[in-house]
Amino acid sequence: MERVVILGCAGTGKSTLARRLGAKTGLPVVHLDALFWEAGWTESEPAIFRQRVVEALAGGRWITDGIYNSKTFDLRLPQADLILWIDQPLALRLLRVIWRALRYQGQTRPDMAPDCPERVDLEFLKYIWNFDRKNRPRLEATIARLAPATPLVRLHGDRQIARFLEGVAELS
Repeated sequence: MERVVILGCAGTGKSTLARRLGAKTGLPVVHLDALFWEAGWTESEPAIFRQRVVEALAGGRWITDGIYNSKTFDLRLPQADLILWIDQPLALRLLRVIWRALRYQGQTRPDMAPDCPERVDLEFLKYIWNFDRKNRPRLEATIARLAPATPLVRLHGDRQIARFLEGVAELS
């Protein structure tokens, strides 16, 4: 395991798993949110974002967390040797996103680009609400197309995530 893609809806724990897995394995963690957003929640230019991702993956060993499927899946999925998909109940995802907004109110999360203070708006909540119906089928189709032979591990809930991490041997 040297190239891991972590996927899931917002609020599932992608960044937390990436940090924990990175600490356990020594693999560098690439938070796509930090590469995509510019200060003030301004989207980066597509070519700039793609170049940042290319540079972040250049070392050949990494963990990425985030989706950005139409923008970077073609860069990440074909190289991945493991895809982790986190599933969490809708209510928990919404609760975690709201809790995160309260926890980091007026601050920028560690896994986010500088000068992007935490926020939650109706559009983001709708994205989470509709994720399973609208986004999941497209993501699964893209994975099947770009990485059909790559192992895909679905982690359903925090207990399975904890068991997965317990089973990961530390890399030296």
